[in-house]
Amino acid sequence: MKLKDIGLTFQDIKDKVNKYMIETYERFDFLAETAEGMYIYDENKTPYLDFYAGIAVNSAGNCNPKVVAAAKDQLDDIMHTFNYPYTIPQALLAEKVCETIGMDKIFYQNSGTEANEAMIKMARKYGIEKYGPNRYHIVTAKMGFHGRTFGAMSATGQPGNGCQVGFGPMTYGFSYAPYNDLQAFKDACTENTIAIMVEPVQGEGGVHPATMEFMQGLRKFCDENDMLLLIDEVQTGWCRTGAVMSYMNYGIKPDIVSMAKALGGGMPIGAICATAEVAKAFTAGSHGTTFGGHPVSCAAALAEVNELLDRDLAGNAKKVGDYFAAKLEKLPHVKEVRHQGLLVGVEFDDTIGGVDVKHGCLDRHLLITAIGAHIIRMIPPLIVTEEECDKAVAIIEDTIKSLEK
Repeated sequence: MKLKDIGLTFQDIKDKVNKYMIETYERFDFLAETAEGMYIYDENKTPYLDFYAGIAVNSAGNCNPKVVAAAKDQLDDIMHTFNYPYTIPQALLAEKVCETIGMDKIFYQNSGTEANEAMIKMARKYGIEKYGPNRYHIVTAKMGFHGRTFGAMSATGQPGNGCQVGFGPMTYGFSYAPYNDLQAFKDACTENTIAIMVEPVQGEGGVHPATMEFMQGLRKFCDENDMLLLIDEVQTGWCRTGAVMSYMNYGIKPDIVSMAKALGGGMPIGAICATAEVAKAFTAGSHGTTFGGHPVSCAAALAEVNELLDRDLAGNAKKVGDYFAAKLEKLPHVKEVRHQGLLVGVEFDDTIGGVDVKHGCLDRHLLITAIGAHIIRMIPPLIVTEEECDKAVAIIEDTIKSLEK
């Protein structure tokens, strides 16, 4: 839809949102009307350089033509059905995903938090059925983030986070340990622990990549103690970090991995992949979904995955991510730049606020976000070039200098 076609103004749209919608977001004061490649455009065709990609979703670019074409083509065939009949997009995507990342089985969901819910449920059911009724405990990381449904937010090791405050007791069965502290994770496990669940890069926690020692140590510890390693790749998966999945950077393989965001290229989809042995925990009636594996989402996801792989966007993420990080390190007031591929965080000294930088960049038509008091995060489409990174760095630098005054 475009304003000119419906006879409304931008103010009309804002008024309707304010009147009818329950708002939990801090809105940017512009209308995202169209998008293409690295840019989002308002109703006046003003371009905004997109270094947020719909929160790590539009990895092959905004409105990638092949993804759009695949979705439109599927709409002409069948838009939705229940999960009793077979559908072609589901089957083709399942094969592509499992063969590409070396996992045995896939279960479709609609979002990242639902994928993490499914991963938690599968691990707990596997533990209880194989080892007994008390084997459901899961250790996760402090400052991690796994979603906003009850199981996923209970797995989130941030008791003061707004996603947990005010909702009463969290789901029982989780303990938290400091990220990148292998011994602390070992100490947090008990005879009832069935799994350890971590992100390979803590995104919401400030863009902190896991160390090689930590990830490989967790895999070894889980193997030695008949425990599962669950890896949350909702944000890091599908070429974002310089590898198809971030766990590949560590030379390990999880028992279950969750994914969403970039998988769909703009269409809502999530999934978990598991080993054949662990996947047996899900039997008829134990889990289900109405929209998971939606034909249009699966068709779009298949096109998106093919684009990411065929264009080696993981390779571009690594190359351009290293270039971008090196440029950002030279900016004034930068305390530290942390990144894995094109998941990039910049921490400033105490004189520069992350939210102030975010809004200053918005005023200069660059889209980024802030996490924490002094940190900004950037997760651009993986088609980004060094030249576009230079533009972003120049805008961030101009914003920082304006905040010095």
